[in-house]
Amino acid sequence: MNLIQKLERQDLSNLGQELHHFAAELYPICRSITGDGLRQTLAKIQGRIPLQTFEVPSGTPVFDWTVPKEWNIKDAFIKDRRGHRVVDFRSSNLHVLNYSAPVCATLTLEDLRPHLFTLPEHPDWVPYRTSYYKENWGFCLAHNQMLGMRDAAYEVCIDSTLKDGHLTYAECLLPGRSTKEVLVSCHACHPSLANDNLSGVAVATFLAELLMQQDLRYSYRFLFLPGTIGAITWLARNQANVGRIAHGMVLAGIGDAGVLHYKKSRHGNAEIDRAAAHVLRHFSESAKVLEFSPYGYDERQYCSPGFNLPVGCLMRSVWGTFPEYHTSADNLDFIHPEKLLEALRVSAAIVHVLEDNRRYRNLNPYCEPQLGKRELYRSTGGPHIAEEISARLWVLNLSDGEFPLLDIADRSGIPFPTINEAAGLLCNAQLLAPVPEGLGNGVESDPNETGSSAAVQSSISSSA
Repeated sequence: MNLIQKLERQDLSNLGQELHHFAAELYPICRSITGDGLRQTLAKIQGRIPLQTFEVPSGTPVFDWTVPKEWNIKDAFIKDRRGHRVVDFRSSNLHVLNYSAPVCATLTLEDLRPHLFTLPEHPDWVPYRTSYYKENWGFCLAHNQMLGMRDAAYEVCIDSTLKDGHLTYAECLLPGRSTKEVLVSCHACHPSLANDNLSGVAVATFLAELLMQQDLRYSYRFLFLPGTIGAITWLARNQANVGRIAHGMVLAGIGDAGVLHYKKSRHGNAEIDRAAAHVLRHFSESAKVLEFSPYGYDERQYCSPGFNLPVGCLMRSVWGTFPEYHTSADNLDFIHPEKLLEALRVSAAIVHVLEDNRRYRNLNPYCEPQLGKRELYRSTGGPHIAEEISARLWVLNLSDGEFPLLDIADRSGIPFPTINEAAGLLCNAQLLAPVPEGLGNGVESDPNETGSSAAVQSSISSSA
């Protein structure tokens, strides 16, 4: 059973709810780029998939960066003269400027104002702000909440620590027949933001669960790490081994109601770029493919010129382009079970293309073979009869050992699963044989392997 079949046999409505419930379980944790909140998050992920956790000491140089001090927080508040908590960390961990240095003082409102961050354009939302690399302290609150502060002075407390410790990240490695890897990366460092970052964390975790029981062609390395500094740290520690990454994808912001977007790698035409574009084209007419840019999520680190890895990014609404971005409005109501499920199905479909994108050779290349006598010309029924027969003819015609199945799918306009199914049927009829893959790409191949199964039409075409 291939990955698509395994996914489609599950209770999909329940699976979407499970994805949302997992995000909800992680939502209350106060995460940052270091500290116990990040460790707690990784521990909950480890409850579902095997993880190896790494601790990198503060002060470690990682290219042009340095691993920062570790930050942890117990409590924070602003109290008015009656002792009432006007701003309370216990009600929302977004209320504190992330990475705030400790402070305990009584300040006039005038002295406090430079340390208050609001969104006047959305006066009831709390912004998410950080001060990772320049020591500061502050509070984030609704603008209307700030306008209600009229006391002359306030008691201010941030019970935090900022001291030498560690940066934590985790890997889930699923070995395949090849030592070449597919990298799936997501940032796990933001506090209570549901779309940015918990949607990516949830989908990546469930995708790893799906792959755990599969006979894999590639090895899969899932990274759960703090944004920017985590990816930079991982690359610095693994610089000698990044040549094993054949394909890669960052998952982020994929639970909201926006259309799906795929941002290409720096290569622009890597196999992962073409696989993602193919899947999205057959999944939804509204899905969009974006060209590479050096701004965004951690794909910009993997695609930096010294590495230039084939890593793209799958998301929905593009970072920074929707008002809920980095605000308290990015809550659990902002992400939807059905959208998380769609993101998982698309991610699985992209993996399916990578796993089965092989070259074949027509064993009967002189004129068109007679499919009827092999019971390959007429189907037993269904709405896709003409497409199934067309797929078999396309595969036979272009299988000269040069064109992989993804090329045939793109050229024919037929979804990859249908082309892949055709290749499997033609191999079973001894009209086709897989081209053995050379050692140069690190993928071991069984010369008798068909490379496909008689898969039913994938979910990627169900919404086309």
